[in-house]
Amino acid sequence: MTATATIAPPKVTDKKMLIDGKWVASQSGKTFETINPTTGDTICQVAEGDKADVDLAVKAARKALESKAWSRMTAADRGRLMFKLADLIEQHVDELAALETLDNGKPINESRYVDIPYSAAIYRYYGGWADKIHGKVIPTQGPYSAYTRHEPVGVVGQIIPWNFPALMQSWKWGPALACGNTIVLKPAEQTPLTALRIAELAQEAGFPDGVINVVPGYGPTAGAAIAEHMDINKVAFTGSTEVGQIIAQAAARSNLKRVTLELGGKSPNVVFADADLKAAAKGAFMGIFFNQGQVCTAGSRLFVEDKAYDDVVSLIKERAEKHALGDPFDTKTTQGPQVTEEQMTRILGYIDAGKSEGANCITGGERLDRAGFFVKPTIFTDVKEDMKVAREEIFGPVLCAMKFSDMEEVVQRGNATTYGLAAAIWTNDLNKANRYAASIKAGTVWVNCYNVFDPAVPFGGFKMSGMGREMGEYALSHYTEVKSVITAMG
Repeated sequence: MTATATIAPPKVTDKKMLIDGKWVASQSGKTFETINPTTGDTICQVAEGDKADVDLAVKAARKALESKAWSRMTAADRGRLMFKLADLIEQHVDELAALETLDNGKPINESRYVDIPYSAAIYRYYGGWADKIHGKVIPTQGPYSAYTRHEPVGVVGQIIPWNFPALMQSWKWGPALACGNTIVLKPAEQTPLTALRIAELAQEAGFPDGVINVVPGYGPTAGAAIAEHMDINKVAFTGSTEVGQIIAQAAARSNLKRVTLELGGKSPNVVFADADLKAAAKGAFMGIFFNQGQVCTAGSRLFVEDKAYDDVVSLIKERAEKHALGDPFDTKTTQGPQVTEEQMTRILGYIDAGKSEGANCITGGERLDRAGFFVKPTIFTDVKEDMKVAREEIFGPVLCAMKFSDMEEVVQRGNATTYGLAAAIWTNDLNKANRYAASIKAGTVWVNCYNVFDPAVPFGGFKMSGMGREMGEYALSHYTEVKSVITAMG
């Protein structure tokens, strides 16, 4: 792909679901539309799963879990399958990137050079872990030997969001497969296409039938069926805090299945006057406007030390007004549409609330006048903590800028939220950075950077931003059960 090319959107046929190695229609025969957010047009029809389909998928996953083909496969061979999947994703990177941009609306350069390669890296990272998951021999009192085994938790239900479809699929599949589990995945109904295509590649890689099952559908039907199913041993969810609470309650009411939740955020991004202000402004801009602001870690609350406030806000405003908003298949585009009309309308509602509550909208603040679900990058100043835009997760390209005067104040204000997913600090004082990192209640703290991720580094939230961790060695603990074996010695 060249720096100035416009890529042709792919042609897509109607899609079925994957259950027990077969591509099948839903039991009900229902389908749903997946929509191109750039135009509002229908891309294709997708099989609409519900409770009956989830039940079939769970049965297939249980059968595969107990089959010799999977349960007796060596850990090294599991890893090799994951390496093969990573290779296939890289071989189809242009195709997958185009599907991601078509279905989600993110700029093609982000799909091509960030989302899809990073997804492959996740599978390769966890493929390397597959034969390194083991227990310990434990010294005991008395004439006994003791050791632990780390066994698969079982059939895992996974529900992923629409903002990073391929990436979130890899975050869920990677540790689950490395630990020897089987999977029933529900992709977001807004963006099912890459999940289904990567499932085809998993078949090509050689995963046994039933190890991976994909059931597209809606949250209240297919998603609820996963959360409530008595033969699913664990559910992993990424999405809103409100839905996460519903899933946790359903899991508790059914069979007390294990639950991990990666939920919302309202991340504080703090700029001190001693920072490199140009770098901080660039980082703060990316921290809120990347992926159309549809990022759970979005640095939507920008706190700038009072003596640097005007300079930093001016630099971010300048960047926002140069943002290339338009066709995501044009490689010059840096911001595409919001994922759905509903999401666009929700964001515009927050913008209206900010204006009505007295915040000063210095740029953006409206829909782009063209087809599709585009919202101009928006910056509010004169924001007060009790305003709706400062309290609630907007999940869109809306920045709230506020002044502060000292460390104690900005830590207190940064922590004054029910969320605790991420935070950042920009300063040239290492002691100041470490004080902030120790004091802020967040699962990830970036120092002089933003939205930096790595497969080896755990990710997750404090407070109402979730339970458990994705990525890194830490994620593996959520996908195994630890068994103690104690033997009397003669």
